[in-house]
Amino acid sequence: MRYYAHSHEEIEKKEWHTLSSHLQETGAKAARFLESVGCADLGLVVGLLHDLGKYTPEFQDRLAGNNTRVNHSTAGAKIAIEHYQERLGKLLAYCIAGHHAGLANGVNGKRTRALRDRLREHVPEPDPAWRAEIELPPAPNHLPMKLPAESSYQGHSVSLLIRMLFSALVDADYLDTEAWFAEKDGKRPGRGEFPSLAELRNRLTDFLKKLAEKEDAGPVSQLRGSILAHARGKAKEALGLFSLNVPTGGGKTLSSLAFALEHAIEHDLARVIYVIPYTSIVEQTVAVFREVLSADPAKSDFIVEHHSTFDEDRVSDRESREKLRLAMENWDAPIIVTTAVQFFESLFANRPSRCRKLHNIANAVVILDEAQTLPLKYLKPCIAAIDELARNWRTSIVLCTATQPALLESDGFAGGLKNVRELAPEPDKLQIEFRRTRIVREGQICDDELAYRMESSPQVLCIVNTRRHARTLYESIRHLDGAIHLSTLMCAQHRTECLDIVRQQLKCGEPVRLISTSLVEAGVDLDFASVWRAEAGLESIIQAAGRCNREGRLQSLGVMHVFEPASGAGRKPPPEIEQFAAAARSVMRNHEDPMTLDAIREYFRELYWLKGDEALDVKQILPRLQRQTASLNFPFEDIAEDFRLIDTPLVPIIVPWRGYANADDTAQSLIESLGWVERPGGIARRLQLFVVQVPLRTRAELLSVGAANIIREAEFGSQFVVLGNEQIYFDDIGLNCDSPTFRPVESLVI
Repeated sequence: MRYYAHSHEEIEKKEWHTLSSHLQETGAKAARFLESVGCADLGLVVGLLHDLGKYTPEFQDRLAGNNTRVNHSTAGAKIAIEHYQERLGKLLAYCIAGHHAGLANGVNGKRTRALRDRLREHVPEPDPAWRAEIELPPAPNHLPMKLPAESSYQGHSVSLLIRMLFSALVDADYLDTEAWFAEKDGKRPGRGEFPSLAELRNRLTDFLKKLAEKEDAGPVSQLRGSILAHARGKAKEALGLFSLNVPTGGGKTLSSLAFALEHAIEHDLARVIYVIPYTSIVEQTVAVFREVLSADPAKSDFIVEHHSTFDEDRVSDRESREKLRLAMENWDAPIIVTTAVQFFESLFANRPSRCRKLHNIANAVVILDEAQTLPLKYLKPCIAAIDELARNWRTSIVLCTATQPALLESDGFAGGLKNVRELAPEPDKLQIEFRRTRIVREGQICDDELAYRMESSPQVLCIVNTRRHARTLYESIRHLDGAIHLSTLMCAQHRTECLDIVRQQLKCGEPVRLISTSLVEAGVDLDFASVWRAEAGLESIIQAAGRCNREGRLQSLGVMHVFEPASGAGRKPPPEIEQFAAAARSVMRNHEDPMTLDAIREYFRELYWLKGDEALDVKQILPRLQRQTASLNFPFEDIAEDFRLIDTPLVPIIVPWRGYANADDTAQSLIESLGWVERPGGIARRLQLFVVQVPLRTRAELLSVGAANIIREAEFGSQFVVLGNEQIYFDDIGLNCDSPTFRPVESLVI
């Protein structure tokens, strides 16, 4: 009997995808993915065994048209346990049993049956003919990894090995299946051919030369040039952990990119992954990279922009998920720009879609932009992940920030990072040389007083802690020349156009009175004469100060005013921001200049002390993994549910924004395409520019009154919800649900 892995309605059975070919190709791909990190033999095994349960008459009948469900994953997991020593076999069994359903708990499963229960389940025995077609390699003598000295991280270390094997298997399986179907359909697989890192390095070099010729030879430009040269000169350093501690306005983005490309080429790494804290600044960073690295900006598919906007795991129907596979990123491009949520949640995920890309984080340079924004509730697991990637997975990680958090063991952080090398020349001296602003504490100020102060300043920025406060304050100054509002209730394309207007008006010396949430603090290049900032953490205050006198054009230091908003609806900051503000107040009382590195280190130590050790791993992720190090009964499903960096999950609403001139139909055209396209992955990526993230409750209310509509719910679930009532989306404030029909939008950060 001939066994097949996949059938095709339009070709003869003898041309179907043979099972032996699929297993061998998947094994070879998985081995190749893991070769650079010494795990090729394990990748080969999981690839060879993953579909062994298809060597049964029951599954072959299903391919022929019998739609009876057949468990084809458990058989290979059982054989892995039998063929290899028990511990190694169990590591492999997690991946094989879960390559469709996801990594299960070792025991006590929930939506997914636990691995122990799967291995006890009676499933059809594979035809012994498989042994004539598939040759299993011998077991390796030892696992290719060094356990961390910090004992509480050891369970995490082993669990990440399982996730990496799982990732390589899932990606290899999907790619081989995709390639076979593409060939039979007469199509090319949806994967690009990318320029080499050396070519991208050369493009960056050319860009930097032209930039140097354009810029004036002022002190700020000279400092940026020295930082760039110093960081680039460190590229030959050994793989591991680095920091780039550069003040705001010091050119961190291009300096870190230049180091990353040189370092990757020097050590034969595969890609550069740029991790950004907020979705709101991903677009700007990608735009910079396209300008810098693209010979033709229209042809820049080698830069992958990956948010968490559309998540195929929200689709419960398996067949529908299959149609979304091309939207699943495997991060095989040379430049990846993503969010901290996407990056870190993937490292603790269990679903195939989230884990597929993990093996491509190995053998890479990862730049953690604005490292101070790592969420405190999950700080210890994040540190464990950073440490593990650098130790065992050929990953160099750059902590890139203007306010370096006290995450090092030498800072007194228990279980902190060791051997972190600085890429910037004399960071303490740079803080002084880049000083262009002084901080003034103003005490409590009401909105009327703020409005008066802004009226008296023709070019002024005011940053507050909630979207609701930003809108309320904007409404009080709307009548003033140059009044502009900015928040994440505006879609990304809307924000981009708004910022373009702001920059143009600043350049021309026209009035600009900008009210914004914290989204302008990191990665948004603005230069105001005066900035007001509602009380927040010291890192936010210093970032906001970086938008004041950024280019040093004022005759004296710019002034950054820190104020406490008067009480009122929507003005109270979320509890975590209030804790940050308390630590900042304490440091500002003790330091005349709170922007020194000593003050910043004291602030973070104070913050970590206020939170307490357990609050830095609020779900006890590391202890739960550590307790299962001996048994290997890791609770993968539970941890994936618990490790959520955003407490209040937001969901996307697509907005058909046409621009201020109402001349751009791009969004509407993409929305219409969703009505008929079979695989919406490419469209979903382009629609990220036209999405507003709102609480689930708000979106449900919009749907209930017909103000929003779901496109093809039967096939794609609630992935694609489009705003139907465009009258509640405004040119100046974006989405506004404050009407008798809707409850007010929650007071959310950014």
